Amino acid sequence: MKPLSIDGAWEFTPRVHADPRGAFLEAYRTADLPRPFDTVQVNCSVSKAGVLRGVHFADVPPGQAKYVMCVSGAILDVVVDLREGSPDFGRWEAVRLDSDERRAVLIAEGLGHAFLALSEQATVLYLCSSGYNPGGEHGVHPLDPDLGITWPVDEPLLSDKDAAAPTLKAALESGLLPSYAACQKFYAGLH
Repeated sequence: MKPLSIDGAWEFTPRVHADPRGAFLEAYRTADLPRPFDTVQVNCSVSKAGVLRGVHFADVPPGQAKYVMCVSGAILDVVVDLREGSPDFGRWEAVRLDSDERRAVLIAEGLGHAFLALSEQATVLYLCSSGYNPGGEHGVHPLDPDLGITWPVDEPLLSDKDAAAPTLKAALESGLLPSYAACQKFYAGLH
């Protein structure tokens, strides 16, 4: 696991064993993770080219960490630090996940997550540390100019919910975002 520039996010590139029959890899191993991660739910998302999902995050606690991989096609996976008071607040980092390199990204509770489908169709699996909690799930608008995420398409396709998400500033002012201190306390309790 290689840490990304945002604290609480890591990138994993597995060793792929290929031969004339195809390929084999260990896509996920608990022992390789830099922190405890209990898989409670697995989500599968299938998106056509240009679909943008996110920026999603959950209340902390309980939060929801994610281990994200693209099993077919390609996506631009983006992690955003939404933790109020974090030294990285408002920063984002992008990692290409695809079915060639087989990279994955581990995202801690309190961080925002979004992705854009780059291929004609992309299938993404998320291993989640907690189950879906509709009352505790939120979003920030992925096209917010204050975030300044560089998406490689001019007009991505958003869900109605994502298109109606507040800006980072509005989410901060309304008290919607998780606090860095609460996240740090939560992370400390994982060990």
